[in-house]
Amino acid sequence: MNNDLSALGISALEERVYRHFLRNPRTTAHDLDLLLHTRPADTEEALRRLGELGMVRVDDEESGAVVATAPAVAIRRLIEQQVSDIHQRLQDVTQTSRLIPALEAEAAATEEEQPGVERLETLEQIRGRLDDLAFFTREYVDSVEPYTRLTQEDIDYARPLDLRCLRRGVQVRNVVLREATKDPLTLSYLQELTQHGARIKVADSIVERILIFDRQTAIIPQDPSDTSRGALLTRETGLVDNIQRLFEKIWDASLDLSQVVAPDDGGLSEIERQVLASMCTVGKDEIGARDLGVSVRTYRRHVADLLRTLGAASRAHAALLARERHWI
Repeated sequence: MNNDLSALGISALEERVYRHFLRNPRTTAHDLDLLLHTRPADTEEALRRLGELGMVRVDDEESGAVVATAPAVAIRRLIEQQVSDIHQRLQDVTQTSRLIPALEAEAAATEEEQPGVERLETLEQIRGRLDDLAFFTREYVDSVEPYTRLTQEDIDYARPLDLRCLRRGVQVRNVVLREATKDPLTLSYLQELTQHGARIKVADSIVERILIFDRQTAIIPQDPSDTSRGALLTRETGLVDNIQRLFEKIWDASLDLSQVVAPDDGGLSEIERQVLASMCTVGKDEIGARDLGVSVRTYRRHVADLLRTLGAASRAHAALLARERHWI
């Protein structure tokens, strides 16, 4: 049975007990645990709480007869209690705004104490700062990353950070090496990012490694020739501005990912591409065949071939796979 009263704070067992006494008025709780196949202690606790909520009452102390409160009354009480609790919660949450000045003062004091350049010596330190910066970034993330390929571990780490920013509407711009687009795993991830709104550009030769958050915080390697030596984080306006200008120069000289990577259509013929587009938008084969000027039998044969090529179990699955592969 569904726990229909869960929204009102009533557990599944409590609801079962309440419904039992609605159906069986003036009966006792004797052997109720056996009837409901529950532990005696659980049944007793459910009865106790229902009593506190005014949903049941013992009508006769001597016999132990239990009476369920009329649903209209019981539900109204529960709703009023929930509304009261929500109202109190809203007041509590709203009142936390009083903490803003104190927290801002602490943040300002911390910023004054921070050095102009912060050294991040280990990978753990770097990733910890990246997690924080990605969480608080609100407008821009610009990066130049001269890697030749990404491992699955790299992608598993980066994906939550990248998608978190993109879901918040952060403008993400990334420049990568052309060589990286030749790796299928890396290319697939870059294309995934573009689907979520990121802008990816490709350069033939870059050595710079740059990461800038909201055009206010920049991270660069301590030694560009040896990234294992750690990174430098700076919020110094002059330094960040110069690093941002370097990024813009690299960005302007690079090509869009779509200009470098030809769309993979899986070697489909023109009629197959048309059928693929049609089967993803048209409901009936007869209409799709008529629009393309082919017989229904020919249309369905192409559909079957496409399902087999895509490894799809259904047309809806085929449409999903085709979009993932940028075939449509």
